[in-house]
Parts: sequence; structure tokens; C-alpha cells
Amino acid sequence: MKFSLCYLLLYFSLFIVTHYKGSEATEAPSNGNVYIVDKKALVHSYKHGFSGFAVRLPDLEARQLTKQPGVVSVFRDPMFHLHTTRSWDFLLAETSRIVDSQPPRRSNGDGSPSQGSSNAIIGILDTGIWPESESFNDKGMGPIPSTWKGKCVEGKNFTTSNCNKKLIGARYYTDKDSETVIQSARDQLGHGTHTASTAAGASVQNSSYYGLADGAARGGSPASHVAVYRVCSMIGCSGSAILAAFDDAIADGVDLLSLSLGSSAAFAPDFSTDPIAIGSFHAVQKGITVVCSAGNDGPGPQTVVNVAPWILTVAATTIDRDLESSVVLGNKKIIKGESINFSELKTSPTYPLIYGAAAKTKSASEDEARSCYPEAIDAEKIKGKIVLCQHDDNSQYSQTGKQMAVQRNGAVGLIIVNDKTRLVASNTGSFPMTVISKTDSKEILAYMNATENAVATILPTKTPDIAAPGVNILAAWIGNDTSEGTTPKGRQPPLYNLLSGTSMSCPHVAGIAANLKSKNPTWSPAAIRSAIMTTAIQTNNMDETITTETGKEATPYDFGAGQVSPNGGLQPGLVYDIDPTDYLQFLCYYGYDETKIKLIAGKLPSGFACPKNSSTAMISNINYPSIAITMNATTGPVTVQRTVTNVDANQKTTVYTVTVEKPTGMEVTVTPNELRFTADASKLNYQVKFSASSDEKRDLFGAITWTNKSYKVRSPFVVSSE
Repeated sequence: MKFSLCYLLLYFSLFIVTHYKGSEATEAPSNGNVYIVDKKALVHSYKHGFSGFAVRLPDLEARQLTKQPGVVSVFRDPMFHLHTTRSWDFLLAETSRIVDSQPPRRSNGDGSPSQGSSNAIIGILDTGIWPESESFNDKGMGPIPSTWKGKCVEGKNFTTSNCNKKLIGARYYTDKDSETVIQSARDQLGHGTHTASTAAGASVQNSSYYGLADGAARGGSPASHVAVYRVCSMIGCSGSAILAAFDDAIADGVDLLSLSLGSSAAFAPDFSTDPIAIGSFHAVQKGITVVCSAGNDGPGPQTVVNVAPWILTVAATTIDRDLESSVVLGNKKIIKGESINFSELKTSPTYPLIYGAAAKTKSASEDEARSCYPEAIDAEKIKGKIVLCQHDDNSQYSQTGKQMAVQRNGAVGLIIVNDKTRLVASNTGSFPMTVISKTDSKEILAYMNATENAVATILPTKTPDIAAPGVNILAAWIGNDTSEGTTPKGRQPPLYNLLSGTSMSCPHVAGIAANLKSKNPTWSPAAIRSAIMTTAIQTNNMDETITTETGKEATPYDFGAGQVSPNGGLQPGLVYDIDPTDYLQFLCYYGYDETKIKLIAGKLPSGFACPKNSSTAMISNINYPSIAITMNATTGPVTVQRTVTNVDANQKTTVYTVTVEKPTGMEVTVTPNELRFTADASKLNYQVKFSASSDEKRDLFGAITWTNKSYKVRSPFVVSSE
């Protein structure tokens, strides 16, 4: 029988039996029930956080199965992808600078990520792990928490001895019939090793990437334990494997889950067919905080993924590290670029310089040649030369594709022009390539136009200290990486690597969340998220407004609540807590009925029903640490309510006063303007009334901040016009 792609079958009723004609039957146990499925077709079964299984079925049988009693949902297995040190020092320095301008907080020591001990267990859903890395040594680690029920699963080149008190668990999920994916938790790509060490790696002195970014590499919560769930391989991250990992992680006893993966923004699934949304919903119900990357499709409107409100979604910002690879022109001018390359070109500008447009083939267009499309460039014209290429965001070819093409055709170097990728270092190994801004490219073009025989050279990368932030994160790497094109010739595989993207920002927040959970074990996932969001930072390391990649002032659309503070959330003063059942109300407001909500939540609480007047406007009243509403002058005022909980046991009696950052064109009134907490009143409500004073259609931004003698609790708001 010819089978189609794997389907995910989720059911939450008492039992379900499926029959497959002419095949051997086997049991797929779930919550004590027996389900009969084709033994060869069964891929995964889920029984801890939710009930169901993944099975290979022909399309016809899958459609028939949806009609069977007790079947709640059947959907095609989606394939997700990965979202791809100095960062902790940078964040700590940022926090120290900001704290000076805020009310004095109660002392927590120096706030270093390496301080103290932790019983937190961070689950990493990724490409696996390279256990031999020094980042995962267990020197000084405390005992494995008694709550841990997981396993260190043996596989190819991976034994139980690879686990220790740091790496306490490892599992892998692959189709047992697959011949292309190794059956092991060992990382073959490096991504999972990098994210795991960023979240909870031990401090390793004198770490670098071939001398770049030299220093101590450490995770955000070095005292936390790590459990790895390998759900991704070279072909992607299957939804069925992700759900299986969620299911196991819930039973294993993790405290947090970090996922640096997801769909692309263009093909983001609905909540009801999104394995990450479904799995994380059940994890949060069990008290497990789930941190996910926001994706790398931005910047731009509607490019964020993993947006379910029960997930802590993390965007990427920069740090003060610039991997500088400069271009030296024949007129002695130096143009600063960004890349990771170990160029062996002469440092003097002796190499002919050519613009892509000047190397055009007869059949190519001017734009194609200017952008260095491989088929548009004449190999004879670029041989032995440094090529200058434009790179638009909608280019048909990637930077890597262009680099490989010019290198293959004999060019000795490549200069890419792109403002966005200028901020993120590309790794080209020994091949000299650098990325410059459009502004700087004008100076190179002017030199080329004024000089008959223009020459240049590209210098190898160095890491200067600069005033503006950078993005490149150093963390542990697999020990057998000899990738052609990134590992310099004659060098041993790197033990640490520099990567960028929301994949790297996500484990930063996971490590911080682990510290919060360890210090405040009774806090809910919503309380942890609130503490992180309300203590975020809104200025850069120069004490100026955070800007976008284009230099414009950033807004909450760009950075959410702000840049994370590594220790500010340990004692946030107030938190915005959310009962998991409130997320069911969110789904009602989102437009789901009870039947569709079951696709995500399974069994609903007794008596639960969606309000008859449910609308998306009601989402604004979910007790989130930020506020987002839609209105204009013709719709009238909008009022939302929030509830804050005093979590400072030493200040049970205290008074908070409110201040409002009010945008022009908007009246914002908070009632009451004081919150008086007592031992008997640790939770208090307030309302915010938004009134448009102008009919101008534009999005407005501001914030509501509650302050007492010790704390500053900030909640951003966004008012969008219809």
C-alpha cells in the first residue's frame, strides 16, 4: 500500500479504535485505552500532556478517520525549520546602567548568571547536543532534582555515559524507517548545541571562534540542568516529533522548554493545526514555561511566528560586538564591512575591482548582473578580481549562493551591498567576503568611476569594541565540523561558533526564565513572562533610543516590551498572572467555538462555554503584561482592565503610583492612579481608558508604569487605527 505523508491524529475522548485492512495490528496505548493501528504505519504515540498518535495514512483513510466517533482532529504533519561570550556581559552592563536611573531594588548580589545554584531543568527542542563540549561539564553542579523522571536514551555514538548532572536527559525522535536521519540525540548540525549552551552552558574560559570574540563563554543559567529532545535533522523539524517531545518533556518533569524553531511567517499554521501551539498549551497547563523564537523573516509587518499568547516569544536584538572585515581601496580609503572570513589576501590594495554590472553576460539584464545572479556574470570578466554586488531583500539568490558562484568562477573576493545583512556576520571561511551598507557602497562606486584601474583588498575579520550594538553570539559547537566554506583551511574543527538570529535570542531568555523559576518555584509561566517583560530595557548601550536596522526609532512592533534584563525579573515587584483557563477565553475571542477549542485544549472544564458576544476586541482584556487595542476617533473610547499581584513578601503593605507615557493624539486615563497593597489584598485591579483626540490614522505607542520605593513595573501599549 502506498502511504502519504505522516498525519497527526489527536483525540481527547475516552477511547478510539482505528482499523487498517490487511495489516498487522498493534496497540498504541494512551491513558489506559487501546487503539489498534498498523504497526508499520505508527510513528509516535502521545499519552502524557495529551492523547493521540502520528501515523502514516493514505489521504482517503485520513479523511475517513476524521469522521470516526471520538476523533477530534486529523491534520497533515507540518515540517518546521530552525530559526537561525559577550552577550551576557552586555546584558548585565545594560542592566547596571539602567538600574542607576530607577528606584533602588532589593539586592540580589551582582546578578551574574553564574551566581548561586539552581534546581531548574531546561528542556531544549532542537538538533540534539554534542555532549563532549566543555559547556556541558558538570563540575560544581548540584544533584539531579528528584522531580526528574526522564531518560538518557542511547543511540548511534551516544551512550548513557554521555549524560551527567548538567546534561541529565537526552531523547531523539525520528521515523524508524528513515535511512537519512541518524538514530541518536547527538547533534550533527550544531544548532542545538549552540542554543543549549547559550541557555545553560557552564562557564568556559578562553573561548573563541578561531580567535574571534575571545573570552569566557557561559550560559544564562549555568547552574541549571539540561534535557535535550532532538526533533530536528538536516531535512527539518517535523510537527509529529515536536509533539512527541512536548509529550515526553511534560512527563519527564522539565521546568522550562526552549524552542528555536518554527514555521515561516508566510506559511504559519492556525493554532488548531500548529504542533508548537498545541504542545505548548498543554505544557503551560502543567506549569511549564515555553520560550520560542519569533522567526527570522522580518523585519516587517506580520513576520512574527509562535505568537500564541501562552508562549513567551522572543525577537533578536544586537550586542556591542562588530565582526569587522574592512575593504581597503586603492586611494587608501577604508570601508568598514561585516563578515566572518579568514582572508589570506594581501593587506595592500592590489586586486582589480569590478562591479557586477560590468561583468554582465550578453543575455542578462542590467539588474541581474548588478545583483550578481550566477547566470548573469561572465566568469572570464571576474576571474582574479574582487566583485562588488548589490543584494536586495527579494533577491532570487542568497548571499551564500552568490558567494559560491563568484568563487567558483575564479573571483578572489566579494563585496555585498545590503543594509540589513550588514548587521549580521556571514561566515565564508577562508574566502574573502564582506557586507557593506548602501551609503558606503557609493564611495566605492565613486572611486571605481573615477579610476581607470580600480583596485582593492578585503581584510580578515577582527572584533573591535564599538559604541553601537552588534548581534553575533558565541556558544558551543559540534566537535566534528569540517564544513567546506566555513572552516578555514588547515584548521581543526571549532569548539565554539558565532551565530545570529532569533534562535540565539530564545535561549538567552530561557536561561533567564530558569533563574526566575529557581528563585520563585511557585510562579506560573505567566508570572515568569510578566517579570521578564515588565523589567525590560528600552534604551541601547549608549543610553539612547533603540533603533531598527535602518536607524529609525524602534517601537514595540520591533522589540516588544524591550531588551531583556538578565536579573531585573528576579524581583519584579508586581506581576500580571494568567490562569490557564483564560487562554480558553482568548480562543473564544479569537473566533473559535467550543468544538474547535478542543482541537487545542482537549477536554474543556465542566460548564465552560464561549461568551455569546465574543469578538477579537475582547482579547485586549486578557491579563497580559502589555496592552494592544484597535480604535480611532469614530469608534469611541476603549477601556481595558488589568490585575496585578504583589510578589514581594517583604513589602506586603506598599503603595504604587502610576505614570503614563502618552502619545500625541491620544488621551490615556488610569483608574485608580494608586494601588494600595496589604497583607489581605495582594491582588488589585485597575482600568485604562483610551480616547482618541485626533482622527489621524496611525499606530500610537506608549506605556503604563507602576512605581513604589523599590520597583518600576512597565507595561507597553499599542493603539492601532482601523
